[in-house]
Amino acid sequence: MPSPGSAAPRNSKIVILILASCGIAVSLMQTLVVPLLPEFPRLLNTTASNAGWLVTAPLVAGAVCSPVTGRLGDMYGKRKMLLLSLAVMAVGSSIGIVSDDFTAVLVGRVLQGAAVGVVPLGISIMRDELPEQQVPTGVALMSATLGIGGAVGLPLTGAVAQLLNWHWLFAGAMLFALVEIVLILRVVPESTQRTGGRFDFVGAVGLSIALTCVLLAISKGNEWGWTSALVLGLLGAAIILLPAWGRYELRSPAPLVDLRVSARPQVLLTNIASVLVGVSMFTGFLVGAQLLQAPPGTGYGFGLSLIASGLVLLPIGAAMGLFSPVSAAITRRFGPRTTLMVGAAIMTVGNLASAVVHGPMPLVVANLTIASIGGALAYGALPTAIMRAVPTTETAAANALNSLARSIGTSSCSAIVVALTTGSLVRVAGATYPSIDAYSWVFVVAGGCALVAGLLAAATPASSEPAPVTPQPATAAIR
Repeated sequence: MPSPGSAAPRNSKIVILILASCGIAVSLMQTLVVPLLPEFPRLLNTTASNAGWLVTAPLVAGAVCSPVTGRLGDMYGKRKMLLLSLAVMAVGSSIGIVSDDFTAVLVGRVLQGAAVGVVPLGISIMRDELPEQQVPTGVALMSATLGIGGAVGLPLTGAVAQLLNWHWLFAGAMLFALVEIVLILRVVPESTQRTGGRFDFVGAVGLSIALTCVLLAISKGNEWGWTSALVLGLLGAAIILLPAWGRYELRSPAPLVDLRVSARPQVLLTNIASVLVGVSMFTGFLVGAQLLQAPPGTGYGFGLSLIASGLVLLPIGAAMGLFSPVSAAITRRFGPRTTLMVGAAIMTVGNLASAVVHGPMPLVVANLTIASIGGALAYGALPTAIMRAVPTTETAAANALNSLARSIGTSSCSAIVVALTTGSLVRVAGATYPSIDAYSWVFVVAGGCALVAGLLAAATPASSEPAPVTPQPATAAIR
């Protein structure tokens, strides 16, 4: 609801649409280079495993930067951080426009991924500034943009990559970011709420290092060897760093992430489910185009061009857009827990069907679309499930932690996909492709994650009333 002392926006629907378009802009960065993954080893003179980090690295950056930008938004203004995030995205895109060097392009992709904090910032602005009755619909749409943009980006980026030079993908991203900055400056209000306090630099660095250790070990396990000293060292470092980071956050008077909020069963189970939903939902976005573009000799491919594969996958993006308001409607009628269970069940069916059905093409696309529908329902319900589980004074901290959980899910998905698809390969016409078994296991993992997410949602205590406020040492909440 609008914050004290601030007027409600003149046209709340326009604010919702602009904020949602910002979410789509940054989520496009997740799949911006996916259609070109098979070509990047040649274009950038690198290995297929390294090329996979053009997807994984921005997701890791997003997982880390989401709570950081949320905390800074509470301290200095959410709209300010929204604008700064989009500016960083524009800078990263400009690097990709002018460079053919893998390292430089990877840096650009990291900067693009750092802007994913736009989504929780947009949700926070909606909660602060919109009329109360419009918040559920706005939050569901904003949350679903992570999937909508990722799905819509597949045909769009495929067409640009095939018809134009791949650098135009980054040029379009920069233009998109600049347009969004202008729209925000003209329409979106700045919240007057501030938490003050200091920024938890140590917590931000600790979280960054721990997450990078985990995801680097997963994605590079096949290449370096799962029992190699480097992989075991990275996993060992993560095992040491994560508890140490958690202990530091609990003792900090102004933590980056308020872990006390996560101790409540509703919050803890929902956050674990959020990680699993992120893995399950993002799988189809990452591998759908690769499945369609692979040659028929692989046993699963259809030999489509970049443009054709993108057009065939349009139903995935359409499903995300059409079913985000359905998610809000189910949540209003039955509660977010029910919506999450239904969405998880649908994702389970779609992903497990993709694991065993490799043709004909319409059935393959139908299974991917079914999983996308489930993702739209589940993703739209997660923020509401969190906000109903805590007192209103703690919704900011709880929402930021949930955003981090979802980001960890999508970044873990990329690392898992890279690990599985590089672990079993076949050669067709002199080129190397993942085997049919590799993709089957990718979807089995995705379906299993969705199934467990649904079971966790069912085990979550059903309560529409926020938990009572427990006196705690003064901490600065984050969004």
